[in-house]
Amino acid sequence: MAKSQEQLQQKRSATSLIYDPKFRSYAFQILLLIGLVVFGWWIFNNTVTNLQAQNKTTGFDFLGITSGFNIGFSLIPYDRSSTYFDVFVVGILNTLLVSVIGVILATILGFIIGVARLSSNWIIAKLATVYIEVFRNIPLLLQLFFWYFAVLKSMPAVKNSLEILTGSVFLNNRGLYVPDPNPNDSFVWVQLAIVGVIIGGYFLHRWARLRQEATGQRFPFIPAFIAGLIIVPTLVWIIVGAQINLDYPVLERFNFAGGIQIPPEFVALLFGLVIYTAAFIAETVRAGILAVNSGQTEAAQSLGLKNSDRLNLVVIPQAMRVIVPPLTSQYLNLTKNSSLAVAIGYPEIVNVFMGTALNQSGKAVEVIFMTMMVYLTLSLATSAVMNVYNARIALTER
Repeated sequence: MAKSQEQLQQKRSATSLIYDPKFRSYAFQILLLIGLVVFGWWIFNNTVTNLQAQNKTTGFDFLGITSGFNIGFSLIPYDRSSTYFDVFVVGILNTLLVSVIGVILATILGFIIGVARLSSNWIIAKLATVYIEVFRNIPLLLQLFFWYFAVLKSMPAVKNSLEILTGSVFLNNRGLYVPDPNPNDSFVWVQLAIVGVIIGGYFLHRWARLRQEATGQRFPFIPAFIAGLIIVPTLVWIIVGAQINLDYPVLERFNFAGGIQIPPEFVALLFGLVIYTAAFIAETVRAGILAVNSGQTEAAQSLGLKNSDRLNLVVIPQAMRVIVPPLTSQYLNLTKNSSLAVAIGYPEIVNVFMGTALNQSGKAVEVIFMTMMVYLTLSLATSAVMNVYNARIALTER
């Protein structure tokens, strides 16, 4: 009798353990982890087995081998004798170039369009609406084709180039030609002065904000910062005798010599990314502004603030708490969408490294892995910066 009661108690104990939420939570997590490890090992083992069956070796030794092909646009010195690692670096820099410039321009354009859509002016509001509805509903790839083939490739030939600025800026179907600035050695002091003004502007902005919170008096930070950004580098320029010699593009028999050539692939990609992403940012901005309680605007009006002050001092600071999270997603999308450049021939990392370098070296696993790590790193870095900014503007309880 005692033995049967002991067995019954053990059975109840086991049953109660199965229905214990804490036990089930840990059990499910452990099973999931085991499943992921087994799946990852299966993928790895399957890849190694297939590579051995095809007599292919693995490793990153190929990065030191000469690439043997040219790249039309590069921010660093590159030629046919450069290595595959140089191709990797060129691809990263070209991707960063279009991504950073694209994020800045898309943010500015998106904020303007987003605010314009809420304008009391009927024409401005409708034009902003048409812009958003048109460009965000057309696939980005088609927009890139439009800017590249229909707009830039239909430009005049080299001999009939459009002269935008007399003798200095030219536009044709081979790209945009602008003067190449060649500063002397003393110009580095001007650059340091600009950096110093920017750093000083950061501390000035903090001081102005604390001063306004303490006294209620506003400091004209923007005019002061712009004045400092002009006056200080100019004084340093005069004192150290800095100079910039412009190398102007000159039309020769078949092409321009001198200057800087901005390829049409870069311009088309930048236009497409900026205009497409700005449409989504505009909707994010509009949603953030509408999320601010109307009582905030009414309170600002009762204080006698102008429309611009109500927007800049009351509405936008509160709307940013709603805008930043989806804005981060748009920045990530813009960076990843830059891989569509392969369709129009811009030499970013997918085109030159995962395309040409992969085909010539045959190192598919290594090349694809490195490319994936580049995009993962860029995305995590962007998210980290935006998360820090989001934490700074978040509401805090007092």
